[in-house]
Amino acid sequence: MRFRPIAVALLTATLTLPAMAQQAPAPRDVLTHYAELVHAGYADSAASARTLKLAIDAFTRAPSEEGLREARARWLAAREWYGQTEAFRFYGGPIDGENGPEGRINAWPMDEAYVDGVAGNPTAGIINDRTLKLDTETLVGMNEKDGEENISTGWHAIEFLLWGQDLNADGPGQRAWTDFVDGKAPNADRRRAYLKLVTDLLVADLESLAEAWARGTKNYRADFVADPASLTKVISALGILSRAELAGERIEVALDSQSQEDEHSCFSDNTHRDIVANALGIRNVWRGEFVRSDGSRLIGPSLHELVANKDKALADRVDADMSASLKAAEAIPAPFDQSILVGNPGRARIEATVASLKSQTETLVQAAQVLGIKRLNTALPD
Repeated sequence: MRFRPIAVALLTATLTLPAMAQQAPAPRDVLTHYAELVHAGYADSAASARTLKLAIDAFTRAPSEEGLREARARWLAAREWYGQTEAFRFYGGPIDGENGPEGRINAWPMDEAYVDGVAGNPTAGIINDRTLKLDTETLVGMNEKDGEENISTGWHAIEFLLWGQDLNADGPGQRAWTDFVDGKAPNADRRRAYLKLVTDLLVADLESLAEAWARGTKNYRADFVADPASLTKVISALGILSRAELAGERIEVALDSQSQEDEHSCFSDNTHRDIVANALGIRNVWRGEFVRSDGSRLIGPSLHELVANKDKALADRVDADMSASLKAAEAIPAPFDQSILVGNPGRARIEATVASLKSQTETLVQAAQVLGIKRLNTALPD
């Protein structure tokens, strides 16, 4: 909580009070701190992606089983940081505005045969088509070309290249490291080149997002903080991620279809952690806090404080709902593609997470009304 300085005369006159009065932050204070959170989130995500890049650079120079294990571990670690940034979407900002990179960063679900060979079709994909030039411009141009599942870049293209298809009920994909060794697998040279290109692009895109939110420059952040309407964008983004995207697109669709193809990180079996990171990102913004990758804690004026100044009971209820959603998400057992099946005991835990996310969205809508936002959109934007 923030405390504002009080004049000495006033302080002297009220020494008999048990504690100094607290004042709620102004909306501009909340927006300024929100921008700090966003910048820190993207900065940490970019840093973790650079660590992933180092592992992939080493692996592609000299492929080995140990090198592939290290690259996979770095991908999983980096996803924890990116997942928390999803709360910064859904209002046409730097990531998903007209020319934003979100589609080439985190688009899914992915038709893996668009990129590389799959079971039953080992010669499929861009990698096995030697008439296609492999460079960043080509891969960006082919991303979502002729179909939204034609994903050629981003987290899930990298994930597929590292794990391969998940053909195992009890674990992730088991791509052999020798797929990247000349003479051991067809087009291994192109597989190495492709993996390096998409990783480099991911790092560049994340760094550009951090720059868009850096302080002290004429960028998106400066205009965002100066616009009072941005407060609606901040809270609406939480509602959209909570209800339409996370509870709906990322969980309910998979529950309905019971299909591995509808889970988020299907090659690595990391979907359960994606859900946790998204839920944590929502609560981070609500509370105005973020535990950074170096262990430091960024905290400041928050939506929770703004609402609590008008209706403390409601603010605390939103907070409790978000903590309940996070706890429910953490209880989802891996692998997600088995837990969604009817008859699997994990399915009830996934359904409980959906119910909790819906509940927190309802109280979030009430919180928005307290702040004067009459109708909070919680549906995915067109």
